[in-house]
Amino acid sequence: MHAFASLLSRRALLVLLAGSALAGSAGCYRRPRPEVGDAPVGEQPRGRGTRTPNPLDPTAVYAQAGLLAESDPIPFVGNVRYLAGRSPDSTLVFLTLSLANRALTFAGEGDGQQAKYQVTVDFRQGSTTVKHFDSREVVRVGSFRETSRSDESVIFQQFIPAAPGQYVLAVAVRDEGSARNGQHEMLLAIPRLATRALSSPIPVYQASPRTTTDSLPELIANPRATVIFGRDSVARLYIEGYGLAPNTPVVLAALGDRNAVIWRDTVPLGVGGALQANVLTIPVSQLGVGRLTIAASTQDGADTVRTPLFVTFGDEWAIASFDEMLNYLRYFVSPSRLAELRGASPETRAAVWGAFYKQSDPDPATPEHEGLRDYFNRLQQANERFREEGTPGWLSDRGRVFVTLGEPDQVLEQGESNMSQRGRAQIWAYAQYRLQLVFVDQTGFGRWRLTSSSENDFITVANRERR
Repeated sequence: MHAFASLLSRRALLVLLAGSALAGSAGCYRRPRPEVGDAPVGEQPRGRGTRTPNPLDPTAVYAQAGLLAESDPIPFVGNVRYLAGRSPDSTLVFLTLSLANRALTFAGEGDGQQAKYQVTVDFRQGSTTVKHFDSREVVRVGSFRETSRSDESVIFQQFIPAAPGQYVLAVAVRDEGSARNGQHEMLLAIPRLATRALSSPIPVYQASPRTTTDSLPELIANPRATVIFGRDSVARLYIEGYGLAPNTPVVLAALGDRNAVIWRDTVPLGVGGALQANVLTIPVSQLGVGRLTIAASTQDGADTVRTPLFVTFGDEWAIASFDEMLNYLRYFVSPSRLAELRGASPETRAAVWGAFYKQSDPDPATPEHEGLRDYFNRLQQANERFREEGTPGWLSDRGRVFVTLGEPDQVLEQGESNMSQRGRAQIWAYAQYRLQLVFVDQTGFGRWRLTSSSENDFITVANRERR
């Protein structure tokens, strides 16, 4: 069972409903602590231009897949899915957003902490705003420590009825404590869902199907469409069918690079009449890791719908293949442990990764793996600070030292008055390790290299730390 779903029975979610004549249902869900494809047709991100995917920045990968995704000034990821409305001329637009506690500004409230944020949604056609929606939400946590959570800890979701057609969707998230405002726009092609059709597949943590289009399903969405390899046993998708024969089978397929079929199964949709609904499960251990596309279709091929699905190693880590992830971990684990992970068969990778995750977690009582969190933060910083021509920052000499040992206690410069001087030197001092490392720019073009003696000293300390 998914860790999140299993916690629901033991710890209630905080649900804050926001009433609106426009909205079918709105809610802000505070997510309990976890225990451990192609963009839909007609949906493309707009506003900040095309993003270049950066595997160390999952936000960029989410945006490339057609999700609403912003990293600054308020990081959030969102999704838009479609269900049939009460009539053929009305479609339910299901908008979901995912935020981390640390994206919001908390203030003390009694024995706990409280943050407020506002979500504004506009549907535009040309210069006309067809629909407008505002929702103010409150997030309460029991301790100051929870305010710094960097995983998906807040889920906002909203049903909005709209007529089928082309729109520009504008979503803004405003943190009331700081007045910071994050915005995203995308093109929507809202479909008409009548007969012999499937709804959008909706990634969910939990779902109770509805029986008629006059009601709403009870869903807790997975806005990032992400499952964690080695932690989650299945990915859950909620899907509906309209005007199909009873027990219509649905062909479900997971597609990888170049639409290669990684996993495939046929499952019954449901026993209903005009509306059939079901929660379909996909075994994570059989998917591998990386960005996938889930395609659902009726067996006769009358309708095919898709959704992206991401299988990753953590809530905010790189969305990468298993081999790519092991490449990133070269400075985190010993060569022998890396070889053990690399040598695992596809059938045992999830179990081997899960064991590694638990054994290397410096504080299992907290909701995240602080060691890997800090490590990937250093990877990001190294890429920004130590990039050299033709070499990513984290693979440069200064980058690999920074990623392995962190920020030096002191940096001494020699020859800094002449930036093009050959033989310039930097000395990085680490008091904890009684270590001084010397980097020399022998060309004068900023290509810093460890001296041979410093290289040997660094390897000795690095091997000891990785053990």
